[in-house]
Amino acid sequence: MSRREDMLKEMELTPTWRLREPAGAAQSAALSAAAPAQTETPCPQAVPAARPASEVEARRSPDERRTAIMRMDWADLKNAVAECLACPLHSKRTNTVFGVGDENADWMFIGEGPGADEDALGDPFVGQAGKLLDNMLAAVKLKRGQNVYIANAVKCRPPGNRNPEAEELLKCEPFLQRQIELVKPKLLVALGRVAAVSLLARDASIASLRGKVHQYNGIPLIVTYHPAYLLRSLTEKARAWEDLCFAVKTMQDLQSGAAART
Repeated sequence: MSRREDMLKEMELTPTWRLREPAGAAQSAALSAAAPAQTETPCPQAVPAARPASEVEARRSPDERRTAIMRMDWADLKNAVAECLACPLHSKRTNTVFGVGDENADWMFIGEGPGADEDALGDPFVGQAGKLLDNMLAAVKLKRGQNVYIANAVKCRPPGNRNPEAEELLKCEPFLQRQIELVKPKLLVALGRVAAVSLLARDASIASLRGKVHQYNGIPLIVTYHPAYLLRSLTEKARAWEDLCFAVKTMQDLQSGAAART
């Protein structure tokens, strides 16, 4: 059996059929037999195509996915977020919204999720809520990008700017955890209930969480209102100011304690 027939049999394309030889074919066959045999060129072995990143991601268990994310550097983490298909939010996004600012900052502010402006531009807090956040930072002598890093609990915009759902937060949580590990901030500030609940892994109201120093993996964490909420509830701005002053005092205490230990 020829090699070609072997291949056809392997592909379940046998039996092979041959045309009946016409008159004079015997003479042609004899001439062919007399000619030097030609060596059949072997067919190159096909190289399996690489699996798409989305397929590889889908095959990972949650623990395997988290372990892989926790080993990423900044470049790998940004690429992973940009290519993420882990939850349905990816299907409607224009851009993922990774984070922005000083990657070695002492201060890290975490919101809940991108809005329409953030989805369009790919940066967090660039709409009206972002302008208010910049003003809040300026009031305590902080500035976006200077010793400040800003991120969100989820990296894709929830439809209609709704709150992220539990499963969406869960899928994005390893990305946020790795961002925090890479930044190594001295203080975390959760902006709004969604961010606070996601980071603290417990359900609670903003009222019950404000004015206290919580802990996230050993990092002090303070909770205040989301700027978007303050735009709708101007009377709460005074309380947000109290929270910022409390955060500044907490940072001063942290820096004093660190100085005393050196």
